[in-house]
Amino acid sequence: MPEGNLASLAAAVLQPGFVGTTPPPWVCRWLGEGLGSVVLFARNVVDPEQVAALTATLRAERPDVVVAIDEEAGDVTRIESGRGSSRPGNFALGAVDDPALTEEVARDLGAELAALGVTLNYAPDADVNSNADNPVIGVRSFGADPALVARHTAAWVRGLQTGGVAACAKHFPGHGDTRVDSHHDLPRITGDRPRLDAVELAPFRAAVAAGVQAVMTGHLLVPALDPELPATLSGRILTGLLRDEFGFSGVIVTDAVEMRAVADRYGFAGAAVRALTAGADAICVGGERADEESARHLRDAIVAAVVSGDLPEERLAEAAKRVGQLAAWTVAARADRPVRLPDEGSGVGFAAARRAVRVTTARGGLGLLPLAGPAHVVEFEPPRNIAIGSETPWGVAAPLADLLPGTTAVRYAEADVPRDPTAGAAGRHVVLVVRDLHRHRWMRAAVDRALAARPDAVVVELGVPELVTGRVHLATHGATRAAGVAAAEILTGAA
Repeated sequence: MPEGNLASLAAAVLQPGFVGTTPPPWVCRWLGEGLGSVVLFARNVVDPEQVAALTATLRAERPDVVVAIDEEAGDVTRIESGRGSSRPGNFALGAVDDPALTEEVARDLGAELAALGVTLNYAPDADVNSNADNPVIGVRSFGADPALVARHTAAWVRGLQTGGVAACAKHFPGHGDTRVDSHHDLPRITGDRPRLDAVELAPFRAAVAAGVQAVMTGHLLVPALDPELPATLSGRILTGLLRDEFGFSGVIVTDAVEMRAVADRYGFAGAAVRALTAGADAICVGGERADEESARHLRDAIVAAVVSGDLPEERLAEAAKRVGQLAAWTVAARADRPVRLPDEGSGVGFAAARRAVRVTTARGGLGLLPLAGPAHVVEFEPPRNIAIGSETPWGVAAPLADLLPGTTAVRYAEADVPRDPTAGAAGRHVVLVVRDLHRHRWMRAAVDRALAARPDAVVVELGVPELVTGRVHLATHGATRAAGVAAAEILTGAA
């Protein structure tokens, strides 16, 4: 095949990101030269009207372009990155454990994304959070029980795709049982095959059975499946397991190939070529390397691999064909749908977040709620999960101040937490806000000191409530805007 045609095929399997709130000239040019997909991040989002205009510009260049986004509708949000998600997130939905509600929330999101012109969503997160110390999954998962995660993964897939957007279950074959973040290094999943079948793989089987259009690979070493290669680069895992054993016929998308788990070991372009050879169909790139030079580097490396014989031409053609089939599905899914740009948030999402709050009252806790006057809110900020945008707000202070005027707030990271975190709260109620309290020794020590000084303080956990402390403890199962509002309503009796 002439190299020009190879270049078009290579472009078809890339899913690059870009910088800016309008498509840059190189993206528009590449869409005319074979580029099949793009991916949007928070940096590309201002408001619904802007996103709709952006995607319309992309479709003007290529009507069937796949427009992807990483919108988990929880702590990880892109379309609401500037204000926090108005939906509760997976862990909260798992806490409610009503699959019909999960499906309704996902369908509501699908309709919103479809109205914005987004056609593929890198969600749901189908990982089983079986390791409470996991630094990168946590509340992104539906929970620690494989059966619960499986039924909610299937419900989320059905809802999103009924709403008009292709779902993408991630991170295959399962990122839940790890203490390592694959953004930084290569996690190792040590379970044997029976354990993997019973835990990690169960939600992905459910997603395939539900008709999921795409599956995203995890940069994970799983010796029971392949003792040498990470899942993203493993033919045994992508082709042997996902394709042949599970019968998945949709698009296999890689997690971002610039992530250090694979790029440090195999090179940026080397990881992309190996992934395609192993059975991946689309290469996600651009969270960090979002420019034409990076996209060209990958495209040229793919072409060179075909020319050298390292990547069979028929494998590249098969990958491009699958991307084309996904594109056709997205066009059909969006056909004749009313365009309804979202308003100030999801009513369905706020209602679901309220259902997810759990209150635990210990001895001496009766009568502490509702708060009768202004409060002093102390929020403890853990190290940032890199999957969550640094621009995304979180907390209880702002929504509580809306309900209790005069409420004050302070936020402490590990380096600046004082000996008495409640200093300055005299005469006020105290609310201590934590995220994954069980994972951070410094935070536990600070909360212990605060409760010693103010035993009447209320603790609000916005992460995984593995450690329950205080006379009154609220668990929201997520740090979304919807979760903060739901907590504030419980604190004030407005719920």
